[in-house]
Amino acid sequence: MKPQPAHLALLVLWAIALAVSAYHAYDPFTWVLEVFPAVIAIAVLAVTYRSFRLTNLLYGLIFIHSLILMAGGHYTYARVPLGFWMEQTFHFTRNNYDRIGHFAQGFVPAIAAREVFLRKKIVRPGPWLVAIVIFGCLGVSALYELFEWVTAVSMGSSADAFLGTQGDPWDTQEDMCMAGIGAISAFLLMPRIHDRQIARMIRA
Repeated sequence: MKPQPAHLALLVLWAIALAVSAYHAYDPFTWVLEVFPAVIAIAVLAVTYRSFRLTNLLYGLIFIHSLILMAGGHYTYARVPLGFWMEQTFHFTRNNYDRIGHFAQGFVPAIAAREVFLRKKIVRPGPWLVAIVIFGCLGVSALYELFEWVTAVSMGSSADAFLGTQGDPWDTQEDMCMAGIGAISAFLLMPRIHDRQIARMIRA
């Protein structure tokens, strides 16, 4: 099964974005920590491409999520220009770009889990699918927060940019809340288009 041109184009754009993100990154250590999930995801997709090709929707979402991570890695989340624009425009008290990242942390994995569960017939469509995926995304978000905590404890002040709390004592809880909102939003917004793309793949 030959790679589709659109998928190759996304991969090339992803590689270019990664290189741009790495170039003169504000904190190289933080950059590595922030982008490694995207690198691992692409490696897994490359290995499984022939045996389990995903829908174009999911590939596109993974690409967008990767860009979010790369921007956060390049600037550090507390310094992303989009976050400063949001802060000024909406009168936030901090740079909230990391909230976008955590929303995507729930939204994109929810679609990924939904696709795997449905196509592999692990869980049938219905309330159980919704509940399992949403709570699974919340669990992954909690594990990521624990990873941040362990990194901060082991690395000390050098992990401050990675944590990106910006003095917010409720940052961990708010991050997990955004991931949950992202997962719920995925089920509210994407099932119809996702189901159509899954159906086309099954017929192909």
